[in-house]
Amino acid sequence: MRYALYFSPSKDDPLTDAASVWLGRNAFTGETYPAPDHETLPAHEQFELTADPRRYGFHATIKAPFELASSVTEKDLMTVVEDFAAKTPAFDIPELVLGQLGRFFALVPGSLHQPLQDFAAKVVKSFEPFRAALSEADIIRRKPERLSESQRNNLMRWGYPYVMDDFGFHMTLTGQVPDERAEVMKAILTERFAAFTGRPLRISGLAVFSEEARGAPFKVHTWLPLAGAKS
Repeated sequence: MRYALYFSPSKDDPLTDAASVWLGRNAFTGETYPAPDHETLPAHEQFELTADPRRYGFHATIKAPFELASSVTEKDLMTVVEDFAAKTPAFDIPELVLGQLGRFFALVPGSLHQPLQDFAAKVVKSFEPFRAALSEADIIRRKPERLSESQRNNLMRWGYPYVMDDFGFHMTLTGQVPDERAEVMKAILTERFAAFTGRPLRISGLAVFSEEARGAPFKVHTWLPLAGAKS
């Protein structure tokens, strides 16, 4: 069993619905959806290009998946998450935009937003005592030889390369899109998520996702509203 601390809009948020239908699975309910045939993107191609984010569920990684340290239990973790959420104010990202990060697409902030960076760092630090040390296989899987020095340091200190100064908030919408299909994908996603881009995104809650076994679909274990947010 692994756990992760992610940002996700609430179960009933329109963005959760839109992204779940796009990815083909709702991480709150487990419901699956067939990919539609688009005139420029056949259903089988969409299904293939959304396979990786479909397994993880719609989210932004804050503290990456981890096994629990032997000294703690799930109940211990949930007690601290509940306390953390109750004491941490909700806030807004000023603008959400569609971004292309390498060869995958995601919803990202329009610009660096320091309160978001600070929130993510606080989550990583606060829940570090619950994380079991990475195995050698986990470290190798991250290909440390391809990481920057700060990312390698993050991997060894926090269990994930992309934290602290290397953190970049993103809500993944695709896997690796071939270069020749990037413009088509960008056009489709621009249209599909137009109702959510160019406007603020409320960081309203913190979600605990769980993975029953390596490679299994991640599910929302618990979604907790931050202080001042509606549950």
